[in-house]
Amino acid sequence: MAAVTEERPEGPAMELVHLLRAVTVEFDLLGAEFAARHGLHPTDLRALIHLLDAARAGETVTPGRLGAALRLNSAGTTGLVDRLERLGLVARTRDDRDRRRVLLTVDEKAVGLGWSFFGPLIGALVGTADDFDASELATVRRYLTAALAAAAAARESTD
Repeated sequence: MAAVTEERPEGPAMELVHLLRAVTVEFDLLGAEFAARHGLHPTDLRALIHLLDAARAGETVTPGRLGAALRLNSAGTTGLVDRLERLGLVARTRDDRDRRRVLLTVDEKAVGLGWSFFGPLIGALVGTADDFDASELATVRRYLTAALAAAAAARESTD
């Protein structure tokens, strides 16, 4: 059987890919440690992050939207939300405009737990960003936004 050879990129752009992967692995390890300390499943943490990001963007999240974002079926989503609600980390509320609709929000307890664990890292990252000028930050933002879009497209192509 002949060996398959591929053209593999090298150079500064590939160094960025490797650094981004290393940061992702470190964040994943920190997330796993946070989840383990608080009796959470990694999917629980992803759900909390999704809900926090949605709240920051002014978006409402229903169990259906959360399940779709995490690629969970209805039963898995119900189990996840039940677990987070039981732990006092998430609340279900009825939508004021449509009482049939249930909305999910992160409880202040979850925010406090997150800040107590991730706060020092966030502080260090913000402090590091303060060392960059506006142009440099714009470049980093542009690269990370493109990396996020590429990762999302790669995930969608696996469907």
